[in-house]
Amino acid sequence: MVNNPSHDPLSSRLFDHNGDTVSQAQGTQGRASLLPSSQQGSQPYLPSTFTDSHHHYDGSIYNGQEASSFTRAPTFRSVSSRFNLNEVDNDNDNSNNSNNHNNNYDEDNHEDDEDDDYQDDDGDDAASATQPILQTKTAGRLRPVKRSLAKGQRPDRCVQQVYLEEEDIELTFTGYRFLQTRLYIYYLACVLTGGILFLLGRWMPQRYLAFVAEKCEMSQAESVVVEDAYGQLVTEVVFTKYYGGPISSVFSPEQMEKQEDDEEFDEALSSGMLHDMRYFDYQYIRFIYNPVTHSFMQNSKWKDPEWSNVVNCERGIGREAQQERTMVFGQNVIDVKEKSVGQLLVGEVLHPFYIFQVFSMALWLVEEYIYYAGCIFVISTLSVLTELIETKRTMKRMRNMSKFVCNVKVYRSGRWRYLGSEELVPGDVFEVTDSDLSVFPCDGVLLSGDCIVNESMLTGESVPVSKIPMTDKALRQLDLSLANIPSDLARHFLFSGTKIIRARPGAASTKKQTRTDDVDYGVNQAPRGLALVVRTGFNTTKGSLIRSMLFPKPNDFQFYRDSFRFIGILAGIAFCGFLVSTVNFIRMDVPFNLMIIKALDLITIVVPPALPATMSIGTSFAIARLKRSNIYCISPTRVNIGGKINCMCFDKTGTLTEDGLDVLGVQCVDVEAGRFGALLSRVEDLRAVPDSMQEKGTSLLFAMTTCHSVKSLNGELIGDPLDLKMFDFTQWVLEEGGLGARTSSVSEAAHNQSKGIAGGIVSTVVRPPGAKQFNLNDVLTHHPTEMSESETFLELGIIRCFEFVSSLRRMSVIVKKLHSPGMDIYVKGAPEAMTDICLKESLPSDYGERLSYYTQHGYRVIACATKSMPNLNFVRAQRVKREQVESDLTFLGLIVFENKLKPTTAPVIATLSNAHIRQVMCTGDNVLTAISVSKECGLIQSSREVYTPRFIMGNSTTENSRIVWENIDDGRKTLDPMSLMPTASSFETMSRGQDFPRYTHLMNEYALAVTGDCFRWMVDFAPKATLHRMLVKGQIFARMSPDEKHELVENLQSIGYCVGFCGDGANDCGALKAADVGISLSEAEASVAAPFTSRSNDIGCVVKVIQEGRAALVTSFSCFKYMALYSIIQFTTVSLLYAFASNLGDFQFLYIDLALILPIAVFMGRTEAFPVLSPKRPTANLVSKKVLTSLIGQILIQGCFQATLFIIVRHQPWYKPPKYERGEKNIEGYENTSLFLLSIFQYLLVAIVFSVGPPYRKPMSSNRPFVFITAGLVVMSASIVLFPSGWLKSFMQLLDIPFGFKLLILMMAGLHLLIALTSERVVFPILATKIGQVIQSIRKRSSPPSSSVTTTPPTTTTTTTTRLSSSQRDPHRRSAQYGDEARIDVGEGDEDEQGSGPGTPLMGSHPQNLFDQIGRGGSGSVDKEVARKGKIYKAVQEEMSFT
Repeated sequence: MVNNPSHDPLSSRLFDHNGDTVSQAQGTQGRASLLPSSQQGSQPYLPSTFTDSHHHYDGSIYNGQEASSFTRAPTFRSVSSRFNLNEVDNDNDNSNNSNNHNNNYDEDNHEDDEDDDYQDDDGDDAASATQPILQTKTAGRLRPVKRSLAKGQRPDRCVQQVYLEEEDIELTFTGYRFLQTRLYIYYLACVLTGGILFLLGRWMPQRYLAFVAEKCEMSQAESVVVEDAYGQLVTEVVFTKYYGGPISSVFSPEQMEKQEDDEEFDEALSSGMLHDMRYFDYQYIRFIYNPVTHSFMQNSKWKDPEWSNVVNCERGIGREAQQERTMVFGQNVIDVKEKSVGQLLVGEVLHPFYIFQVFSMALWLVEEYIYYAGCIFVISTLSVLTELIETKRTMKRMRNMSKFVCNVKVYRSGRWRYLGSEELVPGDVFEVTDSDLSVFPCDGVLLSGDCIVNESMLTGESVPVSKIPMTDKALRQLDLSLANIPSDLARHFLFSGTKIIRARPGAASTKKQTRTDDVDYGVNQAPRGLALVVRTGFNTTKGSLIRSMLFPKPNDFQFYRDSFRFIGILAGIAFCGFLVSTVNFIRMDVPFNLMIIKALDLITIVVPPALPATMSIGTSFAIARLKRSNIYCISPTRVNIGGKINCMCFDKTGTLTEDGLDVLGVQCVDVEAGRFGALLSRVEDLRAVPDSMQEKGTSLLFAMTTCHSVKSLNGELIGDPLDLKMFDFTQWVLEEGGLGARTSSVSEAAHNQSKGIAGGIVSTVVRPPGAKQFNLNDVLTHHPTEMSESETFLELGIIRCFEFVSSLRRMSVIVKKLHSPGMDIYVKGAPEAMTDICLKESLPSDYGERLSYYTQHGYRVIACATKSMPNLNFVRAQRVKREQVESDLTFLGLIVFENKLKPTTAPVIATLSNAHIRQVMCTGDNVLTAISVSKECGLIQSSREVYTPRFIMGNSTTENSRIVWENIDDGRKTLDPMSLMPTASSFETMSRGQDFPRYTHLMNEYALAVTGDCFRWMVDFAPKATLHRMLVKGQIFARMSPDEKHELVENLQSIGYCVGFCGDGANDCGALKAADVGISLSEAEASVAAPFTSRSNDIGCVVKVIQEGRAALVTSFSCFKYMALYSIIQFTTVSLLYAFASNLGDFQFLYIDLALILPIAVFMGRTEAFPVLSPKRPTANLVSKKVLTSLIGQILIQGCFQATLFIIVRHQPWYKPPKYERGEKNIEGYENTSLFLLSIFQYLLVAIVFSVGPPYRKPMSSNRPFVFITAGLVVMSASIVLFPSGWLKSFMQLLDIPFGFKLLILMMAGLHLLIALTSERVVFPILATKIGQVIQSIRKRSSPPSSSVTTTPPTTTTTTTTRLSSSQRDPHRRSAQYGDEARIDVGEGDEDEQGSGPGTPLMGSHPQNLFDQIGRGGSGSVDKEVARKGKIYKAVQEEMSFT
């Protein structure tokens, strides 16, 4: 039984507001109350004398003082920094589990075979020993590094450090035990303060915990406070329930190993029983207390020690094991918990924003502003209800998308039975060939049979993927602690949520010895396709995807931080007004209670309750416009960030280029000439080649027809698009499992007669069009001697396929040709990879030349090779190792594919270039092909030099490797390997040649095309300055794996870029989610996790997102400034009226807030985005010089006009001083009437002034609703001033004033508009620039001179001296050490940095200037993180001061 503590009504939702900042979808998960031990019932605890073993494993735990030895970027937390980003932990424990205490496997189940000389120990299809099946997680990512404790130092077991590899995030666990006495004191104080103390405790959980609880060891913790890397806190109650099973069934052996710091390790515990299981769930991840290591650990990485071979796995589990594992892992269902309406309502109402509104309404009711308070109450209630409905709708949609339950045929306790998929647990065996099963309900591995699945849910690419049965060795090396399943294991792995296209049972084995219990276990029954459950629920890959959508990385956009700071400034202004008014009220002998009420009223005026809602109006309009363009956004906060993008990364295939590839032709080797022959564009041309090419031409055709992943489903061919195009080029026919499929040019009549050769032995057969079919007897008895007969019955059977492996960059097949002895091997792959496995004498002399030609012209090239193995039979073919197959090959030729650009690619790239937004290509294709496509689309100018890296010593995994950067057009031109600048030797060589003038002109006009292996080495081993230089100059990143794409985005972000990523979803999901703005061109489920999804299959959506982002950002600024100035205008009016204890009337407030402010604020943000992207980016800094100058200037202007009118009206001959009545409102008066009539125009004219048009939004005149409403309100306000009716004056509490004075008010309003517009458009930008220059001058005089770094090339007489501080101060200075890309040119950056207007000249031709810009804090950022980066990159600049 679970001892569920009773819920504490005061503290049960203490931390909800922190969770809500992550996602409303968190539901009730992790929302249980914090309780004292007395309320938790009887819960036996393990002895507290155990000491911490500090176990470290992939995704493991770090405790106490040990954790404090790590260093990482500073965060606001009590535990010191814990990570060292320069160190990478690549340890990966894949040891074989030897403690199989219940292993029922025995040697009788081994098969005896006479071909032991060919037998691999596991029959594995994986790469050779040089390419291990399991690879460590991508190096260079955020990884904890183990540090030893000082001798005699006891670890702090109250604090625990956990690294979640799936999310690449660090968590801090702190154990707490409540002090009952203090808790009751807190309850009493909450009652006595009317709940105010409860609200403070809810908003400041650290202070609450410091008072009512104390830290304790994890073994005694009643609750655990989880703090993530972003400073967000969530509390989780620790539950206890009786388990009574072996501890090895909960924790893996790696999680219970003795560590060097553990001096009190009790080995008996690691093999004993776990009586009570203590656990908590955080964001749907279960953490269980490990008494061996004295810490909480994830259970999602557990692997049964009995999973050592396939035979053991096929036996399934019993009922007792199922009950234990259900207790540990929970049900196999991804069920997003929905909050009840009451929980959502309380969460909304207790938000500080609504609490402030409640306070304001209470204050207005006390002041008898009944109508105004009532209207605000109705509006607030509607707002809350709308938010609740939208949240519930989102939760329901998310739950329906994630929850999946079906019936599964499971083998349990020796019987097959149908069970609900929610009852599956790790270790269960289920049938994948069941006709009722269409989607995998869990993560598993295929034990027998084969299947084709659609993994678009994970990859975003709707390409069928073949799955083959697990081997014993692969099963033993399966490491579930890895964040991503390696590609070598993924071909055996069945991912939850992926769709089954086809599943077939495996062939029945005739060599297994019969045992009496085999019938009971079902292994002697008809063949089935079996799979083993290894992960369930939220532990699955789909569960991890859903978690990433429920709990996205919190937004740290500067605009949102500054907005709250600015609200604080407004509150400070209100406090100053509070003090001044209080002094005046004391002088006038105003009653104390009325004085306090009026003074507090100033706060509700200065800080408008509608401010947060108004700021989101622009974003809402932008999302609606994006939706009309078929671009969908699931993260509204990312819209504004889209306006700040200054680096856009693109995938190539399917994003910049068309999805499909067309075969341009094939090129065979001419044996006699030793060179390539002519390019053959038709398959018929292969039959007509000269005799010197005949043999290799035929073999190349066979390779194209057999070496692929094409499958047949219901008569249609499915598979990788490249393979489909290649096979379609041959016009051959493919049959699989007795069902024939053909290309469109071949009739169906000849393919419905037989099942092909060898029934269950050969599953896939190909033959030329029109060829006759045969049966197995023909294969075994007929031996044709003439070519014509052979052609008539030509058929190729694919015996075994070694799937494509990204690390090897090739695939291969073993093929049996009809009537031929032995078997043939066909291999295809990347041309660079084939040279290592082919015989050197078989390679043509012009191999490099031809390959360079095709790749430089943008073609994709695949190389093919073959070899014959005459002694290879079927049995040996199933056991031969991959490295034996893929060696000593004979090169055949090249297959050339044409990949065309999408029509919109070049115009979009040009648009981004004109807007000075950096473009980066990130692709898995060949680097030369990527360069060609980049030049074709304009991503790299054709005149720019491009340099590519090459290892001249070592490789990507060797620290002492050496890389040379060579010009692709002229190998004599190289870059210095450290500075990545042109070397002195190449400079000297070129200076003697005719190219010298051009080269010197373009010394800084060059780009880098980085390969994946070089990128890996640079991230892991290169100096930081060199790495950052590569990131700044790199335009192309080729041969990049999905993890490396993700890592590239993170590295670009680390040097200050605001990065966007656009991909088609195939292998781009990690990068799409890591980018500041991810735009997916795929609608697959995995890609939906990206902030933006476009239904149009081109990159035009990128420009649209940036345009709308800029418009939304500018609109947010305009609305913010408008609402701030509206508050100040009203504050000024009320402050002047407070001089004689007066105020605005109830309906005056109503007219201002409802009739004027509400429609203006709503339609002000409706202006659409400007159709042309400006080279300048809008500011995201509310405290920038431009914003502050404008806002303060407008405040002074409106204040001067109100003060002037206040003085003028008191000197009029008809003026009568107001009668002050103690304790009354004293509304009516000439000051009140005059100021109200002037202010209603000020609210309107300020909206006109702040309606920003080009270059980010269309002109104000294009926003017709805003123009009509503003014009209507101006006319209505003018009628109130000039011709008020009697009932209106009584209703609005206005006095009669002369008509001439009314005209004066109108003239002052018009003059105010003229001055405000002139100042906003002309005066304030110039003033902001002057202020910036003065500040820079002051900094220049006050800052100490930095040391100069002078480097003189031996071949030149010019000495260049670079002074860091001067480079930072001069915004238009070209940086000598970084070239054109890294110069500081603020004119191409944020518009507010110098207060530059649209006419500011732009220098240079490319915007890659942010690298230097970071040295002075990026785009005006003042937060600590950017300040830290500024210090780092100042040092980097000093390191890289080269000429």
